[in-house]
Amino acid sequence: MSASRLLFVCWVGLAVLSVCTVVLAQFGASWQLSVAILAVAVCKAWLITDGFMELRRAPRLWRRLMLSWALVLAVLVGLSLLSVYST
Repeated sequence: MSASRLLFVCWVGLAVLSVCTVVLAQFGASWQLSVAILAVAVCKAWLITDGFMELRRAPRLWRRLMLSWALVLAVLVGLSLLSVYST
């Protein structure tokens, strides 16, 4: 796949995931929807890391650091939401 085609596919994927985030947010605030929105955010981070930053062929350490950073942030935000929804 050519680089321009790959970037176009990544852009379309990010647009679709962004629309998914907005649609999920329209249903209201609940623990399950918040987790779903966080999962979409992690998918977007993966797409940005592998697609736009082109780290899929980079050394494994850099790729894992970039992907795990988004996952760690999602877990921390999820834990803070858990404390909000549990009260």
